[in-house]
Amino acid sequence: MRRATTLLVLALATAIAAASCGSDDLEARDLTLPEAVGQMLLFGFPGTEVEPAVAELLDEVRPGGLILYDYDVRSGGTQPRNIVSPAQLEALTASLQEHSEIPLLIAVDAEGGLVNRLKQKYGFTVVVPSAADMGAGDPESTSEIAAALAEQLRSVGINWNLAPVVDVDVNPDSPAIGALGRAFSADPAQVVEHASAFSDAHLDHDVVPTLKHFPGHGSAVGDTHLGVTDVTDSFVSDVELAPYRMLFEQGYAGAVMTNHVVNRRLDPAALPATLSAAVVTDLLRNDLGYDGVVISDDMGMGAIVEQFTLEQAAVRAVNAGVDVVLIANQTHDDEADNVLRVREAILSAVESGEIPEERIYESVQRILALKQQYGLLD
Repeated sequence: MRRATTLLVLALATAIAAASCGSDDLEARDLTLPEAVGQMLLFGFPGTEVEPAVAELLDEVRPGGLILYDYDVRSGGTQPRNIVSPAQLEALTASLQEHSEIPLLIAVDAEGGLVNRLKQKYGFTVVVPSAADMGAGDPESTSEIAAALAEQLRSVGINWNLAPVVDVDVNPDSPAIGALGRAFSADPAQVVEHASAFSDAHLDHDVVPTLKHFPGHGSAVGDTHLGVTDVTDSFVSDVELAPYRMLFEQGYAGAVMTNHVVNRRLDPAALPATLSAAVVTDLLRNDLGYDGVVISDDMGMGAIVEQFTLEQAAVRAVNAGVDVVLIANQTHDDEADNVLRVREAILSAVESGEIPEERIYESVQRILALKQQYGLLD
């Protein structure tokens, strides 16, 4: 019943986004082109409160969303990034929303296990085991854990969780997935059972879930955080695409995150998946029938920056079919400059005809539909 209702809500939200999004009858085409491109950006920033420089950037870019972290990479953890306590986080997200006319999607990675920004040492009370530990148990237990997590996320102003991971544990030694316990199972059906329980619990609490990392990272012997990772010879198509196919058939209504792996069987041009129209448009949208929001993995990861500038990668991602470009800003200096460069690169590509203007508004329609679906525009 929940999935049928979700399908109906998604259909209504999509129609609303095309006609009259939100309480102010906001339409995608009501936004100027710079405002529309802003909705396609989700970026990180330093600070446990909204500093003047961050406020200025928010006012200028008017982003669709922001991503928060607890650990600050560049300081080696000697200073906090965005999260130090529940009360502080709630105040931060409220302040961020006050700086946005269109409500923000505010995201974190809260998978469980080693990847969870809301840790007990900061005062958060929900203990989330790793996906591997949840997958070894009952899906009902996963549902209860995910419901408690989603309730906690929503209580501090987080409305987008970049989880669950639906990578299949093809290679238990995969450095970014299997070795870290981030996969539910080596059995796609078991992955689907737990991912569905996890996602539905988030839906029930108006927190956007995110299936990742499309088209699959579970077989990789490398880590895209560090550099180019080619899965051409290890990728098991029927197994690794199965969770997406099954969850879409069940009526999944959250977001999907792409990864940066290279798979020459899916894209003979050997582009990272995030930058590949063959992967994002042909496979994900056309073959698998997914028409929701697609978010990139962080564009600052090694698999991207070894081959492309941020500007080049962003333009390629948008043309590939990505709706939300993620710039974590954890490994680059000049956070504001990175965001502005990406925005200007996309705007320039539209002006030159490299990106069709309709491609921008197509993404904005999906983003507004997602915000409407999860109650942000009410």
